[in-house]
Amino acid sequence: MIKAQNISKNYGDLSILKSIDLEVNKGEIIAIVGASGAGKTTLLQVLGSLDQASNTSECSIQIGAIDITKLTSKELAQFRNKHIGFIFQFHQLLPEFTALENICIPAFIAGTSKQDAIARAKELLSYLGLKGREDHKPNQLSGGEQQRVAVARALMNQPDVILADEPSGNLDSESAKNLHDLFFKLRDEFKQTFIIVTHNKELAAMADRTLYMKDGKLIN
Repeated sequence: MIKAQNISKNYGDLSILKSIDLEVNKGEIIAIVGASGAGKTTLLQVLGSLDQASNTSECSIQIGAIDITKLTSKELAQFRNKHIGFIFQFHQLLPEFTALENICIPAFIAGTSKQDAIARAKELLSYLGLKGREDHKPNQLSGGEQQRVAVARALMNQPDVILADEPSGNLDSESAKNLHDLFFKLRDEFKQTFIIVTHNKELAAMADRTLYMKDGKLIN
């Protein structure tokens, strides 16, 4: 599903990622752990095309059959919207929009009709135990509920890959456990691939594989 080769990232003289290679199978859940500053978030952003490798002409990032390093900016935006879902530590919901509206945003960007987008969003809300919360704004939801809305938004366009950066880092222990269980339920039902950056030892232990990152390099 994902095959990345020779990814490097520099900020001036500071080397953040050092010739990283990574392969992830379809339906696999990978946890990436390591000390703060090791390069975990930067790697996730490059894999998700939110940032570019410094050596774009010398590396490749293949997702499915597409090498995203070869796409134009417009093609990349379209690919990201359709094939990649993002979940962040801080849910990044728009405070002025309801839960339903926040979830619908990726579908609207993709050109999905309002009727179809709302129907899909309501299905996800129900699936994630949020039925009846459609019209609530983020500040009317608990932390766990906000994060589940963020998960629903990530799932909206049925992406092949979910990239999660410390998804439970801002949750209490019970909400974190529920979110972790949800990831595996989603993988089992929809065969989605997850790459999760985490400091949570329990989540890392649940993953199919745990990769350790140190000084910009992955250590199996």
